[in-house]
Amino acid sequence: MRIERNDSEQRVDRYLKKYLANASLSQIYKIIRKDLKVNSKRVKENHILHEGDILDLYIGEDELNKLVKEEKAFHGAKKQFKIVYEDENIIAVNKPAGLLVHGDRQEKKNTLVNQVTDYLIAKGDYIPRLEKTFSPASANRIDRNTSGLVIFGKNSMALKALNRIISNKEAVKKEYFAIVDGIVAQEILLKDSFVKDEGRNQVFLDQEEGKEMETRVIPLCHGKNATLLRIVLLTGRTHQIRVQLAKAGHPIIGDPKYGVDKRGNANRKSSSANKEARNKGQMLHSYSLEFLSCPEELKYLEEKRIEALPPEYFINEVKNLFGQEGLSWIKIVKKN
Repeated sequence: MRIERNDSEQRVDRYLKKYLANASLSQIYKIIRKDLKVNSKRVKENHILHEGDILDLYIGEDELNKLVKEEKAFHGAKKQFKIVYEDENIIAVNKPAGLLVHGDRQEKKNTLVNQVTDYLIAKGDYIPRLEKTFSPASANRIDRNTSGLVIFGKNSMALKALNRIISNKEAVKKEYFAIVDGIVAQEILLKDSFVKDEGRNQVFLDQEEGKEMETRVIPLCHGKNATLLRIVLLTGRTHQIRVQLAKAGHPIIGDPKYGVDKRGNANRKSSSANKEARNKGQMLHSYSLEFLSCPEELKYLEEKRIEALPPEYFINEVKNLFGQEGLSWIKIVKKN
């Protein structure tokens, strides 16, 4: 078989782990030792594949069919996202609240990844039968109940470059809008450490053993015992903004996990705004992503800013709590 662009520039063992998804690790390494050649030569597991390489597997057809992963197919997931930017390499979408980026034990079909994949299949930008190991994937993720920007790589080169950008806080600037309970009087820098309980999918602060998380919080306007915030994410940890603001005494309005106590009540005695808004949605929206530094493959994106308008329920809550002063801040986001 010929190695195509999306399968190139990766170790041969990693390629086989994805292509022969039903094979065990011991089977993969046995195949590399005995049943594989690249360009008619034996190679080690760390050999890097390049576009145009010819990979020969000396495996019977029946056995190969058992080891190869199931063919990717159209998921039939209804499109719920809005496209805010797209070119030949990347697509940035505005995810609605309530939609998972990736599947979990309860929901495997209707996810943002599947919806975007279906869109790219229908458009002809992604043809599953021509791919051995690659499928479109997101370079960042946001919580189910958070709305806003998620960026996908449409090919392997772009996805690898995006992952490098997103993981480097000096290369990208990520900003959110949030409506929180109480009055945040001045700009603050939140620094904490956390550990995650995977079973409960919840984050707990742990200054001694946790991973560092850092968030810059800028108050924009106040009203009705609530504050509209602009948030700059300096690290990208699970539930980071939500848990840090709750710890600081200003939980995000409508947050079902960190904005309520164990009995399901808003976790501040003075949170009248929170009580009124709890059922309207979680008031956290990823509205801006700016590329500050990009590798050569995506150099054209450098200094580009991608923005997404908050959902209608968020804008209505801004109007209700902060009036025209709040709406003027929302209007800094360009309408796509």
